[in-house]
Amino acid sequence: MERKNSAKPALARPDQLDAISVNVTSTVTELDAPPSPSHVSICSSIDVEIDRYDTNHPKRGIALIFNQVQFKSMSRRDSSDRDRDSMSSVLSRIGFDVRVFNDLKRKELLAELESVAAEDHSQNDCLVVVVMTHGKAKNHLYASDTCYKAKKLWEPFIGNECPSLRGKPKLFFIQACRGEKLDNGAIVRVRRMITEKSEKGEISYVIPTMADLLVMYSTYDGHYSWRNPDDGSWFIQSLSYELRANVHRLELLHILTAVSRRVAYEYQSNVPYNEKLNAKKQMPCIVSMLTKLLYFQQQQ
Repeated sequence: MERKNSAKPALARPDQLDAISVNVTSTVTELDAPPSPSHVSICSSIDVEIDRYDTNHPKRGIALIFNQVQFKSMSRRDSSDRDRDSMSSVLSRIGFDVRVFNDLKRKELLAELESVAAEDHSQNDCLVVVVMTHGKAKNHLYASDTCYKAKKLWEPFIGNECPSLRGKPKLFFIQACRGEKLDNGAIVRVRRMITEKSEKGEISYVIPTMADLLVMYSTYDGHYSWRNPDDGSWFIQSLSYELRANVHRLELLHILTAVSRRVAYEYQSNVPYNEKLNAKKQMPCIVSMLTKLLYFQQQQ
């Protein structure tokens, strides 16, 4: 489960984990390995000399939010609705067609992914998928009834499966535990210093099937991911904040680095009744196969 952390003192509810059970001795863990590249090549008409993704399409694109709160045999994920609403709000402001799904079963969730992959994305800038759930080892995430491999999220959208998204960024954000390891943190002492183009034309290129994909996990491989039962998860709340503040100003990886920094530096678990879980840290992880810079320009 997610461990709980809060900036609030005494009266704040303790932080939680997004693993299967809050029991630290549980044998279930979460691991989300990077996607395995395919050997199939895809031919796509894109301009490889331009170093930015085209975000001037008529539509921003579709954003899917899968919010899992209730489970058949696992603990409830308190405050996940707050995360859902935060992400839905900021993605709508950016211009996405936001589609929210709550407590889907495995079959329903995978069917929604396949359905969206079958749509025409030719007028869209990109795709975003956000998943908030419990997880365990070996790349497993949980629907309300059972688990599925994390790679099932992006497989329908890769180059050889979804032609209208070829050469376009596909962004996946996963809030879930990836193991049962706890991060005790390390002390860092900082010394502070005080001081006073070519002709346009369409050319076809062969690109890897896994190109233009980014997966950002809420925590590093093998570790717990924390969520405050009142305020939401550290990761999703940080992601929402940084997107809201900087999405039209900074490049995406710059923004995501700020998310990692915020989670790493500003949060620490608050579980005063359990010394084993108290005062722990969390480090998000970015797996990027993007081939260009991504700026979300304000739509006219």
